[in-house]
Amino acid sequence: MTDTAGFAEPPIPLGLANRGFCGRIDGIHVGEDTHGSAAPEIESRLLELGFVEGAEIKILHEGPIGRDPIAVRINDTTIALRRREAMAIMVTSSSKRSA
Repeated sequence: MTDTAGFAEPPIPLGLANRGFCGRIDGIHVGEDTHGSAAPEIESRLLELGFVEGAEIKILHEGPIGRDPIAVRINDTTIALRRREAMAIMVTSSSKRSA
């Protein structure tokens, strides 16, 4: 939790974050467990939707069953996303200090 020498906390998958999370996208890392979809296809889709490195992101809403899907705001766009897809999006929490 503490910020050591000005470094932020390590990135986490967006799929693990809770409603209200605000942060920045650090990158896309699609793992092997993609439920039948090819990793390059998922990565391409996420990039096309605006999940690009450096974009500001906030989780606005969680679904009632299993907290899925989630509604996220990227810059000025709101997108619904399954948590399993959100696991490929690495994010860091916003801090008071500009990076």
